[in-house]
Amino acid sequence: MHILIVDDEALARSRLRTLLGDCEEREGRQGREPLLVQEAADASQALEVLQAAQQMSRPVQLVLLDIHMPGRDGLALAHALRALPHPVAIVFVTAHAHHAVDAFELDAADYLTKPVRLERLEQALLKAARAIEAQGTQAAREAGAQLLIQERGRTLRLPLAEVLYLKAEQKYITVRTAARHYILDGALAELEELHGEHLLRVHRNALVARSALRGLERCDDGADGESWMLQLHGVPEMLAVSRRQLTAVRAVLRQPPE
Repeated sequence: MHILIVDDEALARSRLRTLLGDCEEREGRQGREPLLVQEAADASQALEVLQAAQQMSRPVQLVLLDIHMPGRDGLALAHALRALPHPVAIVFVTAHAHHAVDAFELDAADYLTKPVRLERLEQALLKAARAIEAQGTQAAREAGAQLLIQERGRTLRLPLAEVLYLKAEQKYITVRTAARHYILDGALAELEELHGEHLLRVHRNALVARSALRGLERCDDGADGESWMLQLHGVPEMLAVSRRQLTAVRAVLRQPPE
């Protein structure tokens, strides 16, 4: 497993590195690749390491992430990690337990409080390994699924795994990825039937990648009552959720991270 430790305190990073070595010795990783551990002191360094690792044969699979750091904090960095083309598991490691709810809303594999005990770190590594395996299974399942985009006289093959949402607008469908928008000619109902395992209907005019769901925000519509907006990983905009689909959206959000 390739692990990145992100903490602004050098002693904290050293302590985690030592504990990881102890985990490896206790597990007796015979016949397995040794742990590859790197460090970063802040979010900027972490992103540099992650981007460089994307070009390696062993990209980062797990980030042990502190929350309170100078500049961009750990929660903000976790949001940025969701936009990476290669998904990573996250285990928050912090002295501040009150951030646990925020952490699990970001689909963290686990949440450790300092000082970290060896047994808890071992448990977190097992949870992260299961999350990484599930991500690989999901990626393999979706690898062959693509959308054909007609753009400026050429045909683009867009992997479904990159799609965050599809929104019907007049005669066309807007396809949103973390990087940009595309225009697709088709019908949402057909896409929902073909890719229902990956896409969830949240409104009569919108399908959303199940893995992109982050949270719900209630809005007061005054005399008309309340409405709900859906927060997504990787993009700042929010999507309206119809009352009919609210129960299904809540059910997906309650599901534990795979």
